Amino acid sequence: MDIGMCYLDGNADVVEFCSHYPFHHILAAGTYTLQEGTQPHREGSISLFSADPVVGLELLCRVSTVGVFDIKWSPSGESIHPLLAQADADGCIGLYNLSKTETENEGSILKEVCSEKVSSSMCLCVDWKPSGSSVCLGLSDGSICMVTVREAQLQVSQSWLGHDYEVWATSFDAHRPNLLYTGSDDCCFNCWDLRASPSEIVFRNAKSHQMGVCCITQNPTNTNILLTGSYDEFLRVWDVRSTSKPVHEKSLCLGGGVWRIKYHPSISTFILAACMHNGFAVVSTEEEDVRVVETYCKHESLAYGADWQKGEISTQGMLRKGLLVATCSFYDRRLRIWQPEFLS
Repeated sequence: MDIGMCYLDGNADVVEFCSHYPFHHILAAGTYTLQEGTQPHREGSISLFSADPVVGLELLCRVSTVGVFDIKWSPSGESIHPLLAQADADGCIGLYNLSKTETENEGSILKEVCSEKVSSSMCLCVDWKPSGSSVCLGLSDGSICMVTVREAQLQVSQSWLGHDYEVWATSFDAHRPNLLYTGSDDCCFNCWDLRASPSEIVFRNAKSHQMGVCCITQNPTNTNILLTGSYDEFLRVWDVRSTSKPVHEKSLCLGGGVWRIKYHPSISTFILAACMHNGFAVVSTEEEDVRVVETYCKHESLAYGADWQKGEISTQGMLRKGLLVATCSFYDRRLRIWQPEFLS
């Protein structure tokens, strides 16, 4: 069910719902636009919206930046005000504070807290350590960079060359925060032990993905299970206790490069996937069965950004909290919010 749509001010590549109460209605969207000419440069923005099942999308504020590759909200419960981390094309990590405005019509705004240039290469992806004490960045030169977050200060704690090509995915292990998973255009899916400096390799799988690894995410209820998405169009299910090949050969061709995968916030058998040239899909991974249960093809360009709204599920009314989905597409600059029909 379609709920709302708007056009962003640049090529849309990432969307993230806030996981902090009482900001579950807050949606951030990032853009990346290459301005060609005699002096080419990469422009971007972060737009903040209120997403409502009745009203739709309401723009609250917009921050102009350099080209944005990725954004992530800080873990819920780790700070008074939610923080939004930004990985950008200038090799910088930026932090923004989400706070309420002190006006009659109370809304929310983003304020830049700090920024740190970590590399001359582009920052392509970012993830928060579960404690909120640091973030990890994947870089376009194959490097991985750990950055400590202390109040209004960012400091690089370690950096190492982990891959041969661009690192599109970094993901902390939620229950073993000393472990970090990374994926790259070199087709490798790696795990690192952060207790060493530089970090030591725990495993490296270089055989299963036929093309670059775009995304990695961990099952929120079974921490031994990981998912990877790849340009080769396959979603793969892994057990970290056996990484030589995907567990039970649970892999599913989604018909387009699998750029983003997000677990449903309360039903861990469902995944939302952004499939680049083939729109968006909701996938069930229950027991031995991996299958597409719903597709969404209302976008007219590369399907890049996708996220579930967080919050408790309510049985009051047709539209239940926690079931809104936000998706965005690149060249047509569209941002949409909708509700999956299979959960209605």
